[in-house]
Amino acid sequence: MIAFLTGRVAARGAGSAVIDVGGVGMTLQCTPSALSRLHVGEEGTVATSLVVREDSLTLFGFADDDEKNLFEQVQTASGIGPRIALAMLAVHSPDSLRQAVATEDTAALTRVPGIGKKGAQRIVLELRGKLDAPVMTDGTLPPADAPNGANGASPNGAWRGQVVSGLVNLGWSAKDSEAAAAAVAAEAEDTSDVTVLLRSALRKLSRA
Repeated sequence: MIAFLTGRVAARGAGSAVIDVGGVGMTLQCTPSALSRLHVGEEGTVATSLVVREDSLTLFGFADDDEKNLFEQVQTASGIGPRIALAMLAVHSPDSLRQAVATEDTAALTRVPGIGKKGAQRIVLELRGKLDAPVMTDGTLPPADAPNGANGASPNGAWRGQVVSGLVNLGWSAKDSEAAAAAVAAEAEDTSDVTVLLRSALRKLSRA
């Protein structure tokens, strides 16, 4: 088990990053909050979870052990694999996800691409009582860790392709992803932080 990685950030996209660990480039599929803390050319540390399949080894990266543990816990529910688990943490913060399960808020769970009404009901049934109690009380996403543009900023215009790529990786169609990116274009005038814009686009898709 690879518990965490520390190294120079060699590359960073909307949903993944490459960290140079002792001269070896390790590719990680990351949550938005993990990506917001990684800056190309600087040293970064991410908590990790390795998913082993017959034909692949995929490393997932998280902002902290809380995200990592929740990622692994939700996969104990029937039908939830690593891709949907990662999408759950892209749409919801750990505490808002715990609250959705604790309060049986299936509507909040269906905002995640790949989770329908029956799937949300199954998640609540199988995970209720197994997750830690949520700290938050309103179920909202937490604010960005820093002022607009401070984390994960991209040059003007570069954010759009990264947001579309991130949404497609989370399971949305290219058409819907392009529409969501266009819908948050006005917000890009205030910030070029891809993580902030990606979460905003996800919220718009969830309400569509």
